[in-house]
Amino acid sequence: MSVRLFLLLAFSLEVFRCELSGRKAASVISPAKTLVWGPGLEADIVLPARFFYIQAVDSSGKNLTTSPGEKTFEVKIVSPTEQFTRIWIQVLDRRDGSFLVRYRLYATYTDLHIHVLLEASQVAKSPYVLNGAVYHEGCDCPQPSGAVWEKQMRCPESFAQITRDLSLYAGVDPDQNSQEIPKRFGQRQSLCHYTIKENKVYVKTFGEHVGFRIFMDAILLSLTRKVRLPDVEFFVNLGDWPLEKRKPTDKLHPIFSWCGSNTTRDIVMPTYDLTESVLETMGRVSLDMMSVQANTGPLWPQKNATAFWRGRDSRQERLQLVKLSRAHPDFIDAAFTNFFFFKHDESLYGPLVKHVSFFDFFKYKYQINIDGTVAAYRLPYLLAGDSVVLKQDSGYYEHFYNELRPWEHYIPIKANLGDLLEKIQWARDHDEEARKIALAGQKFARSHLMGDSIFCYYYKLFKEYARLQITEPKVREGMELVEQPTDDLFPCSCNRRTAKDEL
Repeated sequence: MSVRLFLLLAFSLEVFRCELSGRKAASVISPAKTLVWGPGLEADIVLPARFFYIQAVDSSGKNLTTSPGEKTFEVKIVSPTEQFTRIWIQVLDRRDGSFLVRYRLYATYTDLHIHVLLEASQVAKSPYVLNGAVYHEGCDCPQPSGAVWEKQMRCPESFAQITRDLSLYAGVDPDQNSQEIPKRFGQRQSLCHYTIKENKVYVKTFGEHVGFRIFMDAILLSLTRKVRLPDVEFFVNLGDWPLEKRKPTDKLHPIFSWCGSNTTRDIVMPTYDLTESVLETMGRVSLDMMSVQANTGPLWPQKNATAFWRGRDSRQERLQLVKLSRAHPDFIDAAFTNFFFFKHDESLYGPLVKHVSFFDFFKYKYQINIDGTVAAYRLPYLLAGDSVVLKQDSGYYEHFYNELRPWEHYIPIKANLGDLLEKIQWARDHDEEARKIALAGQKFARSHLMGDSIFCYYYKLFKEYARLQITEPKVREGMELVEQPTDDLFPCSCNRRTAKDEL
């Protein structure tokens, strides 16, 4: 037998084995008892990429805990009023017996029918009917009542970080801030001065490096397409470092930033990275909170029991980490993919290694999260994977850090990395406990850092901040209107009433 024929037969046998395994798995799943739920089954929850979940359940009523095969379930979305629909659907196997279904609408439809199928059998309460208009991401059709929108989105009553950040302000004066903040920060920093008036976005920029304005423009435009925001005026810091260093007893200027610190008083928002990944899910980004869930690497027992890290040289401790890796390669696999801040030390800490796909990080049980210029913005994605995070103690924080608990959602390590080797050894010696921490971190990310939560956070922040204003927000001299993008090919008709909330 030729080698080519042998390989062909082997491949055919493997395909047959996988198909047989898939059929066997499907045969034990109960279509009636399988669970289907999530925001993507409700017409009023408008997201860039809508999503819902499927939990495979067997005939005895037990949830499957391993993958029955990535092709187990089929999802079809149709509209009785349209012959063709422009909807991109992905069924993502989370390999734990559950699936995440995400879909992106490229037009607005009426009465969508979502069919969840297992070998042509309808699953759970399928088909799910989304009655009325189902608006796509680009449709400028805001819900006029913020209270109704919050209820539809199932937003939490409050966010601890917002409460903490705004507690420093008895009131804010847009008139005064519009004069004082540009004088104090406008020459040395990069700022955006925003006013939202009648649900339209206006902006003026200060400083040289204002390219990151695109992220803030994008979330504000997306949010105002979904819900009517209160009139509000605020300043956004476009740089990495938080700005307001005054003590709470001094006169504080409210500055919105993507990152906070223990020594500053900035008002924290979700990072631009996480914000963009939400807006561009199933768009131009490949790394987002959903895609990670389908790319978590081998099952826990098959993962490499080494702590992994890749990145650039943006902090002294990162140099130390690479040095530790060289001294203890059986414990740590850490290397630089780019030198920028410490170019003169490249000969000591190089050579550079090739970029590694983020999804390949999860071939390793232990992920090291270490600060860059500020907080490392990769933490949400690391938590969402299937590895345990060893997180450096840090003075910097993102909007959700306040809700994380050491030894519950991650393994803490000292800021100077002095106990890193010890913590890796602990994780190796307590494999089941480390696995539980990994799962708790994963559950947190899946519950708190998905797109619906991010939109809720932004809305709550602007609503609560607006209540603090003691003078009326204004469209100031030099501000320009940020236009909504147009879609001449698939325009939408908005059927909502135009009443507005009372603050």
